[in-house]
Amino acid sequence: MKTVIIPVDFSETSLNAARYAAQMLSGKLDAHIVLYNLYEHDDEYDTVVNYLESLKKELEWKGDKDIEIMLEKGDDLIDSLERLSYQKTATMVVMGIAGKSPLKQALIGSNTLKLAERDVCPVLIVPPEAKFKGIKNVALASDFEDVKNITPVTYLKAVLEFFKPNLHIVHVNSEIHVALTEELKAEKEFFVNTFSEYNPEFYFITTYDFEDTIEQFTTDQNIDMVITVPRNHTFFQSVFKSSATKKLAFHSVVPVLAAHE
Repeated sequence: MKTVIIPVDFSETSLNAARYAAQMLSGKLDAHIVLYNLYEHDDEYDTVVNYLESLKKELEWKGDKDIEIMLEKGDDLIDSLERLSYQKTATMVVMGIAGKSPLKQALIGSNTLKLAERDVCPVLIVPPEAKFKGIKNVALASDFEDVKNITPVTYLKAVLEFFKPNLHIVHVNSEIHVALTEELKAEKEFFVNTFSEYNPEFYFITTYDFEDTIEQFTTDQNIDMVITVPRNHTFFQSVFKSSATKKLAFHSVVPVLAAHE
């Protein structure tokens, strides 16, 4: 059984993420969905329960049969989600992200990115305009450095097993020339052997602009999900503070899955 946690605060951003996830998991008999809300005041309890029950019925109507609702009183969503993810041995947390203005990015995007920074479980970041059209093509963006030790194989295989997509493994590097180095060939061999059941295709692209390249690659190859593997928390924080990678998170037209080693 694969458990997917969907935190909802009933904003359009979180509801869109919940509906996307529901369609994504519809018909998956081994999927267990947890609709989760963290409320702060006692007088909110009844309202939250009613909203969660209503959303549960909507998602059941869309074809999801194994849905649990959970709510807790508290004020630290990230700590609560981290604890719940461990308790439930979650395969994935699905969260929305929205807003092109700096204010909206700070208010709405911060919790999603904060959870993705933590080494808990993969976090699927769903763009505000994303509509589920199937997961047929998945892109794994890799820096092709020490992939044996930093690739979260168990998590990624659990996610890929849901959809059995075509797997596109892409490496963007300004220093790639005509032939692959022996180091790149060795890293590639690990991916070939590890993900053989998905018949991975490889792309080595010479360019300086990672984010724009991935965005264009997503369009050209009809990618439905992009997977990134942050090396560590410090790296992830610094990358997501850069305007270029924020563009990938906040402006991507397809969901971005962040999965730690």
